[in-house]
Amino acid sequence: MKKIIYFIEFIIVYFLFILFKLLGYKISSNLGYLIGKFCGPIFRSKKSIIENIKKSNISTKKNYNQLASNVLGNYGRIFSEYPFLKNFRNGDLDNYIEISGKNYLEIIKKEKKNVVFVSGHFNNFELMAMQIEKVGIELSAIYRPLNNTFLNNIMEKIRKNYICKNQIKKGIAGTRQIIKNLKKGNSVALMIDQRVREGSKVNFFGNLASTTTIPAQIIKKYKCELVPIYIERKNKYYFKMHISKPIKVSSNKNTEDITKFLNTVLEKMILRNIDQWIWTHDRWKK
Repeated sequence: MKKIIYFIEFIIVYFLFILFKLLGYKISSNLGYLIGKFCGPIFRSKKSIIENIKKSNISTKKNYNQLASNVLGNYGRIFSEYPFLKNFRNGDLDNYIEISGKNYLEIIKKEKKNVVFVSGHFNNFELMAMQIEKVGIELSAIYRPLNNTFLNNIMEKIRKNYICKNQIKKGIAGTRQIIKNLKKGNSVALMIDQRVREGSKVNFFGNLASTTTIPAQIIKKYKCELVPIYIERKNKYYFKMHISKPIKVSSNKNTEDITKFLNTVLEKMILRNIDQWIWTHDRWKK
């Protein structure tokens, strides 16, 4: 039964991707926002989004219900923009993305450093690894496969062809691949904002949250510099990507110290645009 549902989802998504491509980037982005806002609650509970925002103890003047609608609308925009990742990759949509700190990427490339890029699922998160690789940095991007195997095949093809050619699946085998790529001199890009079973309980917005320690372990063991990156949406269709100056982490810091620091970095990113982060993941689930 599950396979039948997955196949139906695949057909719907495939049809929408064709429709988006016919409509063009801007119209599709707007349509995606409406789909996310009005159809999103069928798949993702607005109540859970609101509960998670409240758990974070973030002070906001925005209405919680409106925040939740914006979060789902952003989901929709990201979804509708997948058919245009090829255009971003080929430079056809370069006018829609601005990169602050691009000089740091040039230095990393020139000096052949292998660094650890860290970020979260912000709008549009797929563009970050793409822009890093476009500069010419040898990069390995870590990803979690979709449960829907039909859709996952499409997404893996899109990611390998247009985002980052070296995709590594999360898991034990993936960790071995990360180490192999680091030894080759590659940099690594990781999302650090999702709850993980094998993580450590670390403070996140005032509450303990299961947090991945993999970035901290890599930084500690291989003495890699840390580079936080962030992307935000401007005026619906435009993006600004922020590359931080590479950070040399003190050898005196242990894995827990580094992980705590990474969570504070993530908190600051989220606070820049509260409704541009994916709040549906319960980071504080026990």
